[in-house]
Amino acid sequence: MKKFLETIINIYNIDELRQRIGITLFLLLVYRLGAQIVIPGIDSVQLASLAERADGGGLLGILNAFTGGAFTNASVFALGIMPYISASIVVQLMGIAIPYLQKLQKEGESGRKTINQITRWLTIAICIVQAPAYLFGLSALGVPDSAFILGRGPLFLFSSVTILVTGTIFAMWLGEKITDKGIGNGISLLIMVGIIANLPLSFTQEFISRVSENNGGMMLILIELVLWIIIILLSILLVMAVRQIPVQYARRTAGGTSIQNNSFAGSRQYIPLKLNASGVMPIIFAQALMFAPVYLGSLFGNSSFGQWMQSEFSDIFGLWYNILFGLLIIIFTFFYTAMTVPTNKMSDDLKRSGGFIPGIRPGNDTSNYLDNIMTNITFPGSLYLAAIAVFPALVVKFMGMQQGWALFYGGTSLLIMVGVAIDTIQQVNSYLLNRHYDGLMKTGKNRRTITPTI
Repeated sequence: MKKFLETIINIYNIDELRQRIGITLFLLLVYRLGAQIVIPGIDSVQLASLAERADGGGLLGILNAFTGGAFTNASVFALGIMPYISASIVVQLMGIAIPYLQKLQKEGESGRKTINQITRWLTIAICIVQAPAYLFGLSALGVPDSAFILGRGPLFLFSSVTILVTGTIFAMWLGEKITDKGIGNGISLLIMVGIIANLPLSFTQEFISRVSENNGGMMLILIELVLWIIIILLSILLVMAVRQIPVQYARRTAGGTSIQNNSFAGSRQYIPLKLNASGVMPIIFAQALMFAPVYLGSLFGNSSFGQWMQSEFSDIFGLWYNILFGLLIIIFTFFYTAMTVPTNKMSDDLKRSGGFIPGIRPGNDTSNYLDNIMTNITFPGSLYLAAIAVFPALVVKFMGMQQGWALFYGGTSLLIMVGVAIDTIQQVNSYLLNRHYDGLMKTGKNRRTITPTI
C-alpha cells in the first residue's frame, strides 16, 4: 500500500502526466453527461421496456454496454462510437484488397492522415444510415408510440438524425482529443467507461437477489467475486500472452559490410506474436451473426424445426446458442488473424533491415515459418477466447447468477476492460520510467520494455 501511495505521489509530481490525466477525466465526464441527454421529442420515462430487453444481453446488450446506457436512454450519444469502429474495420479490411489504400498505408504520416479522413467520412455515412434505422427500430424494440411526444414527422426525423450524427462525431472528436492530449487510446477509453458505467447497477441487482431473497447469501457473493478475479487474471493472460520469435541482426562495420557470424553479430531481438492477435473482433463478428439462426427458423413457419431454432437460438444463455457461438468465434479468430497479421510483409521488412531468424532462410521460408507459428498459436488462442466468451452462460446456468452481472464474467465487455486497462497502465508507466520513477507495476512483463514489432 505504501508503494502504491508513493506511485500516486510520483504521478502528481509530473506536471505533464497530471495534466493529461486531468484532461482525460474531464473529457470522459463530458461523454458520460452527454449519454444522459435524451433526444428532444422522446419521453425518457417510457423507455423502460427497451432497457429491460438490453439487460437480457445479445447484440442489443452489447450496443447498450458500449454506449454506457445511451442506447436505451435514446440519448444524443445513442449510436455511441460504434459507427467509427465499424468504419475503421471496413477501411482496415479494404486496405488488404484496394491498391490505393495499400499505397496510403506505405506513405507514412501523410498516408495515415488521409486514411483517418476517409474513416471519418465513412463514419458519417454509416451514421446517416444507422440513425433513421435506430429511430424506426425503437417501436420494434418495445417503445410505445406515445413515447414520441411530437410524433415521428419529417421535422422530428430530420432533427433527430442530425443530432445522432452530430453526437457520434462529437464522441469521435472526444476520443481523438483524449488520444492527443490525454492518456491512452481515447476511443477505447470511451468504450471502457461505457461498460464500467453498467457495472455498479449490475452488481447491486445481484447483491439484492442473493441477500434479500435468501438466494445463497453473502457466502455466494464472496465466491462470485473470487471467481470474477480469477476470470480477470485469465483474461490478462490471454491479452498479454506472446510467442517470442528470436531475430538476429547483422552488425554493420564502418565500411558498410555486415558480419553475420553468430559470435560477432549485432543485437538480438524478438518478434512478439500474440496468442490472441484478433482481440475481441471475433466475438463481435460472431455475435452479429447469431441473429441468422432465428431468422432461418422463422422461414420454416410453425414447423417443429422452425420453432426449435427460434426458441434455442433466442436464448443467449442456452446450450445450442453457445455451441454455435463458440464455433463462430474460433472460425473468425483464424479469419481475422489471417487478414490482419501480414507474415509476408513481416518477412520482407525483416530481410530489408538485415535481420534473420536463426536457422530459417530469409524470404519465403521465413514467411512460411511465421505463418505456421501463427496457425499453431491461434488455435489454442481461439479456444481460450471462445471459452471466455461463453463463460457467462455457464455461471447463469450453474450458479443462477443475474444475467446483467454475468455479462461481466467474460465476452467482449471483460476483454475490452482488461485490454484498455493494461494499455493505460503501460502508458502511465512510460511517463514514470522516463522520469526515473517506479511504475505502477513493480514486477512482471508489464514493466519490461516492449520489443518493437517488425
